[in-house]
Amino acid sequence: MVIAEVPKLASAAEYFFKLGVEGKRFRPTVLLLMATALNVRLPEPPFNGVGNAPTTELRTRQQCIAEITEMIHVASLLHDDVLDDADTRRGISSLNCVMGNKLAVLAGDFLLSRACVALASLKNTEVVTLLATVVEHLVTGETMQMTTTSEQRYSMDYYMQKTYYKTASLISNSCKAIALLAGHTAEVATTAFEYGKNLGLAFQLIDDVLDFTGTSTSLGKGSLSDIRHGIITAPILFAMEEFPQLRAVVDRGFDNPENVDIALEYLGKSRGIHRTRELAMKHANLAAEAIESLPVTDDDDVRKSRRALVDLTERVISRNK
Repeated sequence: MVIAEVPKLASAAEYFFKLGVEGKRFRPTVLLLMATALNVRLPEPPFNGVGNAPTTELRTRQQCIAEITEMIHVASLLHDDVLDDADTRRGISSLNCVMGNKLAVLAGDFLLSRACVALASLKNTEVVTLLATVVEHLVTGETMQMTTTSEQRYSMDYYMQKTYYKTASLISNSCKAIALLAGHTAEVATTAFEYGKNLGLAFQLIDDVLDFTGTSTSLGKGSLSDIRHGIITAPILFAMEEFPQLRAVVDRGFDNPENVDIALEYLGKSRGIHRTRELAMKHANLAAEAIESLPVTDDDDVRKSRRALVDLTERVISRNK
């Protein structure tokens, strides 16, 4: 899908799909598990051909959603790295660092256009609308992050809305698309959406914790990339509720390393990290509950996939990278 006519564009587009730098493939994994988890017998018109062709065709279409989702995700990473002036991504040099900003932006655009072509081939307007909205949400979330007023910057509601747009919208709407392609009811499609939304929010909240703690349990051993970029995330927002004086430190900005140290000191005294983990756990539990509310089945594969989706909610919480 990401093969391009121009060699330079091809190597740029393929950069994060090559073996070793393909990432965790977290989103496609969730979507393929969701496809099986929802694979309960639906009333379907009789098929007069041979074998189970409709099932195979459905699986191919659902797999296409997983592929589209990963392309949209990687395109957003390429664009984010340009916006953030990032040097590394997934343990190697970022594409903008290797090939320059212009090619990185064009490679991201190319991936989005390939995703659109694949999306159109599904010939399902509702699914096209869902995933087109996701791209809009990614742009909205990034813009919200760049253009906050001071009140918005310190608002947990604003932060959660931005997090939904930037991280959770893609996985939630893709989960819903998987259900819609299978012809499920609006209720089942909403349940799939709720799973993706809450899993995505939990995932990002833990990311915010790891930015401070990294793989170490002691504070300040993470990359601190958000705070250095002036981005205020949940742990600091919670810490500010306990220590209002922290707001003055945040207002001064983090160009001065001393301010970073003072903020970390307040964070260490506060329950900021703990409360962020608690909030992540709440969303992980809501995601697990969504799976448990699906129609009962005795199909072994379906049950295994549902168990795996519930296990993922626990993994998202307990990961340290």
